[in-house]
Amino acid sequence: MTSRDSNTSSDKRSGSSLSRRAFTTAVGATAATAAGIQAAVPAAAATGTASDAVTRERPFRAARGRHSRRPNILFILGDDLGWADLSSYGAPHIRTPNLDRIGRQGVRFTDSYSGSATCSPTRFSLYTGRYPGRTKGGLAEPIANRSVGLEPTHPTLASLLRGAGYSTALIGKWHCGYLPDYSPTKSGYDEFFGNFGGALEYYSKLGLSGEYDLYEGDAEYKDLRYYTRILTERASEYVRRDHDKPWLLNLNFTTPHWPWIADGDTEASAEVVRRIKAGDRGALRHADGGSIEKYTEMVEDLDRSVGEVLKALKRSGQEEDTLVFFASDNGGERFSYNWPLSGNKSSLQEGGIRIPSVLRWPARIDGHQVSDLPVFSPDWTATLLELGGARPDPAHPLDGISLAGYLLRDEAPKERDLFWRVRGERALRRGDWKYYRGRNGTDQLFNLADDQREQADRAAAEPELLAELRASWERTDSGLLPYPTGS
Repeated sequence: MTSRDSNTSSDKRSGSSLSRRAFTTAVGATAATAAGIQAAVPAAAATGTASDAVTRERPFRAARGRHSRRPNILFILGDDLGWADLSSYGAPHIRTPNLDRIGRQGVRFTDSYSGSATCSPTRFSLYTGRYPGRTKGGLAEPIANRSVGLEPTHPTLASLLRGAGYSTALIGKWHCGYLPDYSPTKSGYDEFFGNFGGALEYYSKLGLSGEYDLYEGDAEYKDLRYYTRILTERASEYVRRDHDKPWLLNLNFTTPHWPWIADGDTEASAEVVRRIKAGDRGALRHADGGSIEKYTEMVEDLDRSVGEVLKALKRSGQEEDTLVFFASDNGGERFSYNWPLSGNKSSLQEGGIRIPSVLRWPARIDGHQVSDLPVFSPDWTATLLELGGARPDPAHPLDGISLAGYLLRDEAPKERDLFWRVRGERALRRGDWKYYRGRNGTDQLFNLADDQREQADRAAAEPELLAELRASWERTDSGLLPYPTGS
């Protein structure tokens, strides 16, 4: 078994032969249950040569420490980070050694997707494990006012893991509704420190409407230092604690989302704040600011910040037993490096939804692995629930599938379609094939194994496949909430 970077399916038309990557597993390891992940039986003899050691199977090492049966979970999101904005994904001018190291110590996913093309719908899909269109709040693309949010009665990754014995915290950007009706503390998180809205000025903490937006729990918290520094300190403090049970930490940075203000840019900050206070509703979007160089500075600062949190984790003695996952919340924005993908944030072209994703769990998963399995945000909800021994709520069935068997036992994942919907666009991926309809209303078909850039439209050459995928998209869409009329 070897890990590969390219799709090698023998049946590209149907997608019926999804490739299986060489995740290290013990043959016969038991599935995750409410009692936790069980120690594995020694694996059969490894295959391959001595020089191929990084891709071989080997027995699991029993996870050490107090929480050896279930992992701590550190789930980190960047904000508007493009698919190729990490050096390990091809960025020629951005250096991200800490994020690259996560993938090198575990798995780097080449075909990982967000649940939607903008911030809050993707967060809905991650927190609930369901398509954004299952909930009223998920129809906002993104949430921009106080009228909707994630209903506190809806089960979430945090509430279900908390019910299974986890401590839960969210540090950073929530963007799933505003007080008084919506909050992380109402949706399963024991602790919250961060901002409610979709963006804020990094020093003043002023949001899109000029409101102050930094909270501890549901109370305002005053700190006018650079926001990424504050989040890094808070997250480092959290992982250093002497936890008495396994924990989930959602660490949601706003970096590198606009405004284009890096640590130390106090003059640029003051100018944006002046415009916000003068009533300029577009000041925070900073359309007249930024550059590739400034964006690079912000991404590299994000990388250093993640590195600081990982150092704190290592010093705490919990590194082996902590699953660390990093991804972006959607595709990149105006300064992102997305090559060779087309489109960017807000679009269902690959550049709007394909995201960098890296994962490590030292106690259970070997490093130096690459997976081209198509996965998306709701899959991680299902996966983390299984690894944490939590059961989904049958009244709110998940749209993602658990990848625990794939990660831990090299089981072939369930074959399924990946579905996306935003106003004016639709997309569905099956194996190597992608069905896409843009805002011009034209149905298109692309083979992503041959054409990641989505330029060679195969609709006319494959009319039956196009009809199949369109029908599959429409079946799923029929079960979702409709967009409000006039929206």
